[in-house]
Amino acid sequence: MKKTLQVVGAIILNDGKILAVKRGANKNSAVAYKYEFVGGKIEDGETPESALKREVFEEMDYDVEVGEKFMEVLYEYDDVYVNLQTHFCTPLSEHYVLKEHIDHKWLLPSELFSVEWAPADTDILRRLQNIKSLK
Repeated sequence: MKKTLQVVGAIILNDGKILAVKRGANKNSAVAYKYEFVGGKIEDGETPESALKREVFEEMDYDVEVGEKFMEVLYEYDDVYVNLQTHFCTPLSEHYVLKEHIDHKWLLPSELFSVEWAPADTDILRRLQNIKSLK
């Protein structure tokens, strides 16, 4: 039986654009060198919101305010299920450093599919494209 991972993703908004970060090499070829939302696993005793704040800071030295939940999806990879919960986030600082990713882009909703994303993000991206204005 496959394990289910509880993970969170930050939809970080700035001037109507969404932050996409690119993974490097990964044992799971489905996500290697693909773009994704900053985030990661929810650890024991954490809320999704506190996990997001921690993950964004660990991966980027970036302080964000975690806002409303946007969408949750369950995605099946070859070896694991991922239950991904996303929240809108607002940057509280201007500067960040990519510590775990090899690239990043700020994309308008209309540009989201101009890069290759991790498969679990697809339904979230489609729904984001239908939002008329992001702040």
